[in-house]
Amino acid sequence: MSFNKTTVQDIAWLARLAIDDQSIAGYEKDLTDILALVERMKKVNTADIQPLAHPLEIDTQLRPDAVTEENQRDDFQKIAPAITDGHYLVPKFVE
Repeated sequence: MSFNKTTVQDIAWLARLAIDDQSIAGYEKDLTDILALVERMKKVNTADIQPLAHPLEIDTQLRPDAVTEENQRDDFQKIAPAITDGHYLVPKFVE
């Protein structure tokens, strides 16, 4: 598939992009090349290829699930303006 000036302008309008007239020829070529690449990629036989979560096949480095700070809830609630039953009270802002 190849693009013409009208198609590029239509795509630009749909994407809400402003493209000046002298740039349209470059966009025509770029979009045509992109679709040609997609068509070539479609022809590659991937029947025996397993999908990858990451192209480098690395294991995720996870940190240990451990408590790193002490509980300061009581200290924070002492300085809060309003508390009821251990919950912070805030002004209503949604009607």
